[in-house]
Amino acid sequence: MEGGNSPNLQLQQLPLATAAVSVQPHTDSFSYKENLIGALLAIFGHLVISIALNLQKYSHIRLAGSKDPRAYFKTKTWWCGLFLLVLGELGVFSSYAFAPLSLIVPLSAVSVIASAIIGIIFIKEKWKPKDFLSKFHSCGLAIVGTYLLITFGPNSHEKMTGENITRHLVSWPFLLYMLVEIIIFCLLLYFYKEKNANYIVVILLLVALLGSMTVVTVKAVAGMIVVSIQGNLQLDYPIFYIMLVCMIATAIFQATFLAQASQLYDSSQIASIGYILSTTAAITAGATFYLDFTGEDVLHICMFALGCLIAFLGVFLITRNRKKSVPFEPYISMDAMPGMQNMHDKGIAVQPDLKASFSYGALENNDNMPEIYTPATLPIVQEQHGSKGVSAPPYRVLEHSKKE
Repeated sequence: MEGGNSPNLQLQQLPLATAAVSVQPHTDSFSYKENLIGALLAIFGHLVISIALNLQKYSHIRLAGSKDPRAYFKTKTWWCGLFLLVLGELGVFSSYAFAPLSLIVPLSAVSVIASAIIGIIFIKEKWKPKDFLSKFHSCGLAIVGTYLLITFGPNSHEKMTGENITRHLVSWPFLLYMLVEIIIFCLLLYFYKEKNANYIVVILLLVALLGSMTVVTVKAVAGMIVVSIQGNLQLDYPIFYIMLVCMIATAIFQATFLAQASQLYDSSQIASIGYILSTTAAITAGATFYLDFTGEDVLHICMFALGCLIAFLGVFLITRNRKKSVPFEPYISMDAMPGMQNMHDKGIAVQPDLKASFSYGALENNDNMPEIYTPATLPIVQEQHGSKGVSAPPYRVLEHSKKE
């Protein structure tokens, strides 16, 4: 009896052991460990990216302030910054393979925090005590928001295999999301190209919609590479190369719109508004494609949303208090030249009294300038001989009045 019952017992226990093996990678301790690894990789990547960008900025500043004829790409500092930039991007790229997309994307606030601190310490940016205190509070808000994001972030994990990605790609929530996104993108692109709606929100919404697809494909590519390294080859699936092409294409178009926005608006506005819009779009894409918030309770979702709002506020305040760069104007402002406003003591205007609101050669709006500020004309007056032989001056300064 014992020999006959033992095979049955083994057959009954086999499914239980298999089920235990499939559930083990998704236990809470393992999931939180993966979340921590992904969050640390993302934070490390963004910190290194901030250091790299400030190193390259420092290289440009040193060359501009010296008589060194070398180009910036021939300096060791710039190449060191480029190496760190690639290292940081690899860290952020690999973080998507461990943690949910909705957790990794908001952590880009770390880059803004680090840039604000490094700019004061390393680049020696000058700030007034009031602005410095405000920036300190803004960084504190962003750090608190980042802590809430890591603590209450989504905890959904699955292996990025070709079958799972294909199944998510044809799911009805993502197809509906893609339909809505394509419609919104086409409308924004129409107003931007045809109606010349060069508003910063329009341009950065285009960037955010493209960026949401970029992060979806980045997580798929990074996850499939990590699974392949672990021994389960995924590079022979066509979906891998489809995601790779989409990742490169959306990143290129995203950089194109960002370059156009940087030509029209200040970098601080692009940083704050772009972070808010891109993070919102990416979290929505992650929730529909990878189902990041499936199984999460309401408290965790509300605390995660609160962390996002606090991080948004912190980033906005940091970039709002950033010192705006004054562009160099290589033209001579006539109102800055002594002795050119009045030719005689009577106040006869030869050059207009512009009060630093307009300068020759500068592309500034002067539609509202009063007529009194128009330059005076110097007509030629023919010489007239009087009876006594005294000649009048060949030139005469015409005095402008408000009636003219």
